[in-house]
Amino acid sequence: MKFQDRSQIEALAKFKSQGDLVTSLYLTTDKGRLSRKEIQLAFKNLINDARARACALSASKDRIENLTRDLDRIASFGNQKLGTWNAEGLALFAASRKGFWEALELPHGPRDRVVFDANFYVRPLASILDKYSHICVLLISRREAVWYDVTLGEIKLLDKIQSDVPSRVREGGFEGTKQKKIERHIDAHLQDHYKKAARKTFALSKRGAFDWLFIGAEENHSGDLESHLHSYLADKIKARLHARASDPPAKVLEEVLAVEAKLKKAEEEEIVQKLIAELERGGLATSGLRDTIHRLNQFEVQTLVVRHNFSRSGRICPNHRFLYLDDLKCPVDDKKTEIVKDIIDEAIETVLKRGGTVKQIEPPTRLDRYGGIGAFLKYKA
Repeated sequence: MKFQDRSQIEALAKFKSQGDLVTSLYLTTDKGRLSRKEIQLAFKNLINDARARACALSASKDRIENLTRDLDRIASFGNQKLGTWNAEGLALFAASRKGFWEALELPHGPRDRVVFDANFYVRPLASILDKYSHICVLLISRREAVWYDVTLGEIKLLDKIQSDVPSRVREGGFEGTKQKKIERHIDAHLQDHYKKAARKTFALSKRGAFDWLFIGAEENHSGDLESHLHSYLADKIKARLHARASDPPAKVLEEVLAVEAKLKKAEEEEIVQKLIAELERGGLATSGLRDTIHRLNQFEVQTLVVRHNFSRSGRICPNHRFLYLDDLKCPVDDKKTEIVKDIIDEAIETVLKRGGTVKQIEPPTRLDRYGGIGAFLKYKA
């Protein structure tokens, strides 16, 4: 199954292990960078290392046996599928006791790892999703309009139309009133073409909502087209492309991804700037790991903003799932807290489970001056 949207992350984050440990595996399978032999060797080493770690866990025999069954199934999948796996990345999620299994094709390679935890490890998925937007691309010429869907680095043809627009009047071909009449006739046909394209774009947006609209229009007529677009669509226009309706999809995708990367970086910088501004005016924001975790425990966090790959060990209350940096006992129920390998991952999963959003920021970033992590708050307790 292809990794496509946030609903897949939310489903994994909400999975209830009910006391068991579950297994998450991530593997780079990019055959453009690695040979098939290198990928299979990396996979084998991951599994062998994971088996050794599972056996060394201070957990019950039953728990360790469940992890062993997870790894057996993962190993079997790799032996059967890796040779023909075409995606650049692979994510596997297994919970043997619950009979849960999911394999996802990723649009680019993650960091190789196997994670055992009470919850599935979804941070790499959230990070991948943050790098992409759901984009509708409209390329239009005098007689043709083509629509593409670009999501997670892939392009798919949505629709195309042809219109009967007469050619332009050749200069000097007609004179006076007759020439003006013909020009008006041609312009009417052209405007009908743009109206038809605008209606089709709106229909496509209702069929499958997209985040951004990119437009490529020949002869500098993008303004004429945009004047006919529904106001809902006008607000989604993020870029004007050089690509043309006659260009092959691969060429269109190359330009779209380059423009998307620039927009994403600008978007990240804007988010960080808004967070800093909110902090400086004492508004609904917080920063630094300790205070951000505290606010998360108070159910105040609406959007978590964190530097990509920021990591720190911590502790968790086994009953309430509250997070702490170093508290040996939970202040709420006085129960002994448990060590977690990465408290940032736990924070991300907590936010997603509660319906909040997570923004992961690529370094270098001004967020580093504020501890590499912060949050926009719903309210202050």
